[in-house]
Amino acid sequence: MATPPDEQTARAELRAWLAEWWDPERPLAEWRRLLVDSGWAAPTWPADAYGRGLPDSYATGLAEEMAAAGAVGAAGGSGMALAAPTLLRHGPEDLQRRLLRGILTGEERWCQLFSEPGNGSDLAGLTTRAVRDGDQWIVNGQKVWTTGAKTASYGMLLARTDWDAPKHRGITYFALPMHQDGVEVRPLRQMNNHASFNEVFLTDAAVPHENIVGAEGVGWAAALTTLAHERNLGANRSAPGSTSAAGRTVREAMDEDGDYLRTYSWYPQRAGRPDLLASQAKESGRSEDPLIRQRLADVEMRERVARWNVRRALAARAQGQAPGPEGSLAKLTGTDIARRSSSLHAQMAGPAAMLNGPDSVLGGILAEIIVSVPAGSIAGGTDEVQHNILGERSLGLPREPSIDADIPFRDVKTNRRD
Repeated sequence: MATPPDEQTARAELRAWLAEWWDPERPLAEWRRLLVDSGWAAPTWPADAYGRGLPDSYATGLAEEMAAAGAVGAAGGSGMALAAPTLLRHGPEDLQRRLLRGILTGEERWCQLFSEPGNGSDLAGLTTRAVRDGDQWIVNGQKVWTTGAKTASYGMLLARTDWDAPKHRGITYFALPMHQDGVEVRPLRQMNNHASFNEVFLTDAAVPHENIVGAEGVGWAAALTTLAHERNLGANRSAPGSTSAAGRTVREAMDEDGDYLRTYSWYPQRAGRPDLLASQAKESGRSEDPLIRQRLADVEMRERVARWNVRRALAARAQGQAPGPEGSLAKLTGTDIARRSSSLHAQMAGPAAMLNGPDSVLGGILAEIIVSVPAGSIAGGTDEVQHNILGERSLGLPREPSIDADIPFRDVKTNRRD
């Protein structure tokens, strides 16, 4: 294996390549294909997986070079944040070659088919079934809380392939093609009136055998990789972006980002909007109230600690370390800050906090905050699950007792299948 160049040399190579090839009037699709073929779309990925094999520690500097040139980077979304790291760690080389390119170019979006109506926190208790039929698997079951399912080309699917194995050892991880008759997507209307999530019904849906990520029956390991990256989303580096809005390529990339981010338009409210607390205190005439001021300081203190934790996670990623329990810590602190912020908003507004519409407090944003914040303690693994992860992996506490982890899954009473 060739020794990679030092970081300054790598940055100089990227600058030279951009000087030759970056054209702000290229169609976005054409630019992304060119970028992927060069290896600069994901330079820290292996050379045989559309990268250049450069150290993770170079990522920030290379992103700065892209931004300085005003160039657009690889596509973002769940494919880049969740599917790609899982494929790179667990997927066979042929699967990486087939699927990673579409993720980088943005031509193929992904969604996550993990949670089920009857098995939320107990993800390993899933009952979606996949049965081998020649060179493919036939899948039947139901998934829920699936963001982006309508537009996804592939789903990160967990399905049970061995009912005689204990629940964690009978699961297989598939890359499921979403555009087929056996996949039905139904939007779910939330209490904040958005419909970001979907339930997905799988009825004799087919997935090729070669689309197994990892190996048959050992999908739990791959699932943990996906979940670790999901919990670290707040600390992940974004794909290199542009510092300028000039040119066709940038405009098309901004339109792409806008289309993707519309699904998440309510997420700032889910986080409690601590950024609005100080201005709300002044506008409501409560900024001199000592109890309000104390609660404002408390939220600010917790936000600063959370930001330091994110920086620590970023430093670990730059050193090539895999996501760890710090993701669970970041998620717990985030939901704690959201609850405290929502409560403080409501305290300052009083009974008016219950009103919605353009004439209500913050133009309806406050009412949306109150009904959106509870979602944060559930999404991406409940707070209780995060506490267990931190207790066991960071503090070395004994594992939570389980009565069904080591018996054949078909004998688990709550999920019995004949």
